Order: sequence, then structure tokens, then C-alpha cells
Amino acid sequence: MTKLNPLLSGIRTIEAKVQEFKGRAKGFYFQVLLGQHSCPVCGEGLCMTGPSECRCQSGHRLDPTIEFQKSLCCGAGLRKRLLHYVCAACGSSQASHFLFDERLFDPEYFRTKMAEHRARARARKEAARQALAESRSGAFNLMEEPNLESLPGLLHDLDSFIGLSEGTATISALEEDPFDLESYQAHIASSLGWSPVRFSEIPYLTDNQRLDKVRRFMTLLFMEQDREVCLSQSGPEIWVQRRQNEADQ
Repeated sequence: MTKLNPLLSGIRTIEAKVQEFKGRAKGFYFQVLLGQHSCPVCGEGLCMTGPSECRCQSGHRLDPTIEFQKSLCCGAGLRKRLLHYVCAACGSSQASHFLFDERLFDPEYFRTKMAEHRARARARKEAARQALAESRSGAFNLMEEPNLESLPGLLHDLDSFIGLSEGTATISALEEDPFDLESYQAHIASSLGWSPVRFSEIPYLTDNQRLDKVRRFMTLLFMEQDREVCLSQSGPEIWVQRRQNEADQ
């Protein structure tokens, strides 16, 4: 068994004695200090009840530093400033006579500062939201059905995407089965959650899978332009994600 160092064996007793002496010294210090003052409301004697706080026998509470102490620089009263007192005339820091070894804490000051911080944060968020709203393009209104031949090379690219060799096959299929953009928009919207979805995982709407693939892809392009979805590509795979509107945030 390790023998306890005799210098440390009585450390707890010494600490208790020190705390007891400190308490008596503190009580005597405030007794002498407050003996020079009386309650400004009723004239009764005062006793300390907390850090820079005292009360009389009738229950009136006050801050003795603000009530009785004057600054050494200007002879003016003192006021609280964060964790210390300052001269009310010039703002220089002043040590309180009514604090023994405590630290000053002004809860009202911190409540005010936190409220100001939250207000500034809300203002910054609103400014960012407004800037984002102003940077957006206007609403895209589709006045007529899209003409696939209006963009040179679109039919060829779409045929390549679904594996067709000639655009005439796509055109003839479109003539036999007109494209209903709104039905495809509703179908795709019902297939999306809030997590990204592969384009290949969106269910077919018609039996003609090749034509349906073209129409789903075209619908997604219009939905992205209308800020309904976000499209991204990772290798050969296209990912579709529902765009979160401000009303959903």
C-alpha cells in the first residue's frame, strides 16, 4: 500500500479552514462597508444577499455599487457594463467595492444582446432570401405543345438516347399518340419523394417504352426549367430530385 504523503494528509482540513476564514472575512468586510449606508427607501440597515446585491429588513433590494459608489475619475455614479462597472460620465472601468471575490453578471444585458443577435440573424436570412428570389428567372408558361423539330438535332439526340436509328420512327409514333405534357408532369411528380431518384426508376406511363422514355425526359427538361425538379448526372445515370419550395421550408 502506498503511504500517503504527510504534507497532503490534512489538505481537506486546511481547505475547510481557509473557506471558513474566507467566509468570515467576507462577512466582516460587508458588515463594515454596509454599516456606512442605509436603505434609501426606508432608512433601515442593509445586508448583502448576492453579488453586488443587498436588501434591508423590509425587503427592499438594490445594487449598492450603483446606489452608493462614485467613480474615482469623475465623481459620477456607476452603471453596469457586461461583467464590470463603468463611470456614468466618461465610461472608464471602475472596480466595485461591493464585490468580494464574485464576478458581476447582468442577466438583462445578456438578454438584450441575445435578442439583438437573433434580430440581426433574421435580417440576414431575410436579405439572403430576398436576393435569391430576385435572382430567379420568371415563370415559364408553356403556351403550346413543344415542337420537336424547332431545335436542330434534338430528334437525333433523343433517338440516340433511347437507341433508335432514325428520327422518323419517333415522329410517326408521336403522330399516332399525341404527347400530353400535363399527364407526364403529374405522373413524374407522383413518382418523386424528397430523395434523388434515378431516371430509369421512374415508371413508364405508356406501353411504348422507347417513346415513353423520350417523353419522360422531355417533361423533366420542362419541369427543371419551371423549377419543379433538379437534374444531375453521375456517369451514365441521370438523377432526378424534387426541388424544395420556400413554402416547404
